[in-house]
Amino acid sequence: MSARVYLDANATMPLRPEARAAMVEAMDVAGNPSSVHAEGRAAKAIVERARGRVAAALGAEGADIVFTSGATEAAALALAGRGLRGAGIEHDAVAAWIDPVLPVDRAGRVTVDDPATATLQLANSETGVVQNIPAGLAVCDMTQGFGKLPVAFNWLGCDMALVSAHKLGGPKGVGALVLRQGLELAAQLRGGGQEMGRRAGTENVIGIAGFGAAAAAAARDLADGVWTRVEELRNILVSHLDPAETETIFVGNDGPRLPNTLCLATPGWKGETQVMQMDLAGFAISAGSACSSGKVRESRVLRAMGYPPDVALGAVRVSLGPWTTEDDVVRFAQAWRAQRRRHRARAA
Repeated sequence: MSARVYLDANATMPLRPEARAAMVEAMDVAGNPSSVHAEGRAAKAIVERARGRVAAALGAEGADIVFTSGATEAAALALAGRGLRGAGIEHDAVAAWIDPVLPVDRAGRVTVDDPATATLQLANSETGVVQNIPAGLAVCDMTQGFGKLPVAFNWLGCDMALVSAHKLGGPKGVGALVLRQGLELAAQLRGGGQEMGRRAGTENVIGIAGFGAAAAAAARDLADGVWTRVEELRNILVSHLDPAETETIFVGNDGPRLPNTLCLATPGWKGETQVMQMDLAGFAISAGSACSSGKVRESRVLRAMGYPPDVALGAVRVSLGPWTTEDDVVRFAQAWRAQRRRHRARAA
């Protein structure tokens, strides 16, 4: 039996060995980073080293890095009570706090008329579409682009950004809010005044250590051209799928995308069904729609882009990683096309 193939990097990347090693080392440090004794200072040093590594990987030198439990908490800290505007393609963690009124075209590109009152993602997790971030943007969700795209917080000119460790090979349950230096922000979690008074609670020293190590490793990968190779594999995958499936829509294929992401939408073939069929065939992918309480829902992102319900219900996402091989993508293409033929035969 062939080994399983993991093609769901945008959901979470496997833990990098550098992150694992940093976390194991941090486990042996007993102190609380808020304590002033030697053990506490040792824990504090781990947190601050990781803060510097995340800042360097993000191109956010001089900015404030506030560690959180993930990008969802960072979004709440940045957005709660602000009434910012956004688009219907934003991640649920952002969509929960914004007014989704910004227009989105069929290519997934968003028009922002007043950046100071808006939030905009750098790249969409479902379609991979990369946005042009306007200067002066209030909040940018950099979660999917961080580590995959040659972009820096300090270049973007936004006030705040959201990032998450497990999207680039760090541990789950840790992320950060990045703030332009000098920007004031009221804490949502109050108490001991940790994280420069912006997020109370004892820092997750072990997770933060892993985040810092993963960020540094991700930056090296980007500099070494790893994601260029991944993009070549994504294009090979497209070449094995495109000629055979003319009714399948390659969403976001006409503009800038994440180098690893392919969104396929086939009218009449539910994304959740495709995910289950490919799982049984040995491939891990994601549906373009969310499943809640047993109900299959159409992709909110594709609907915001103007696609009809049957297309939005038939979307799946294939997201490659540095571990992906050409054999992986060729085998996936063969298996997906076989399932597509079976579906077509049953529907006839």
